[in-house]
Amino acid sequence: MNQHDQSDLYAFDDRYRQKNGPLLCGVDEAGRGPLAGPVVAAAVVLPADLRLEGLNDSKKLSGKIRERLFEEITRKAICYHIVAVEPSMIDKINILQATMLAMERAVSGLAQRPDTAVVDGNRLPKLPPLTRGHAEVKGDGRSASVAAASILAKVTRDRIMVQLAQTYPEYGFEQHKGYPTKAHYEALLTHGASPVHRMSFLKNLEEKRASIGRKTDQQEMGAFGEQAALAFLEQKGYLLLDRNFRCKEGELDLVMRDGDCMVFVEVKARTGSSFGRPADAVRRQKQQRLIYAAERYMRSHRAGLHRFDVVEVYLTREPGGLRVLKIQHIPNLFTYNINTYRPEKSF
Repeated sequence: MNQHDQSDLYAFDDRYRQKNGPLLCGVDEAGRGPLAGPVVAAAVVLPADLRLEGLNDSKKLSGKIRERLFEEITRKAICYHIVAVEPSMIDKINILQATMLAMERAVSGLAQRPDTAVVDGNRLPKLPPLTRGHAEVKGDGRSASVAAASILAKVTRDRIMVQLAQTYPEYGFEQHKGYPTKAHYEALLTHGASPVHRMSFLKNLEEKRASIGRKTDQQEMGAFGEQAALAFLEQKGYLLLDRNFRCKEGELDLVMRDGDCMVFVEVKARTGSSFGRPADAVRRQKQQRLIYAAERYMRSHRAGLHRFDVVEVYLTREPGGLRVLKIQHIPNLFTYNINTYRPEKSF
């Protein structure tokens, strides 16, 4: 967001302060769509002269910037209040009413009663007496106060989901934050619902189970090949750190440790009827995605020495299922320029 756009955010709030009084409250929520975890609402009253560098709708900001702004907002706000409504209540009263309840409690919990509450969306929750309310569609992109509330709600909910991931590690909450991703549905298929899942959101889970359960031959071969590659590398003394790490940049099949070196392993499985070496499929474009995904992983895990390996798994399909014919390990398939993140050496 440029300086002009940011000034529009503050100008929006200034108009409401001039019309209705100095204490303007921004209200927003996070977590209406996920299959698990709470819905979180935040209300915040900012000083009229406060300017926050980089302030914007939380969905348009990186996690690092959201965290920085969260600390600054909570430190400099006149007052703020954050409320989480748990999945059991969402199931009891539905997600819309749970969201309204979270917003109502967030505003009511402020240390000072606001003159006006600007709420993101097209509905208003119940507000305290003498507080005017205004529903603003896409308010988190128009009002500085609502944008600040969106950051408080988003960061708080993300932190809750990371904590829940420690209790329920099998679901990968730290990655998808409870949203309905393929990986999340696959975890539900394997483990069933946890106590923090919204059962009212899982009424069609049996249909999802059926659709996820019908793996294509390619998916079956890929999963079988990954398991075979993992067993092969563990026999060589490698330690598994992570599996199927996904981010917007790409996916890492296996993340392993070889002594002091972190190894990002791309697994390529082929049947005897396939043409060409499996490693040939790791072309420059694929290498680029692996580099970006690895950089993301290393930033969050503070890794240093690393390399990219490929494990080729040759399979045959027999009446009893898939069987491994041969496994070929290719260490250090390619390198890249740390300044440009571009691949430099190909297999």
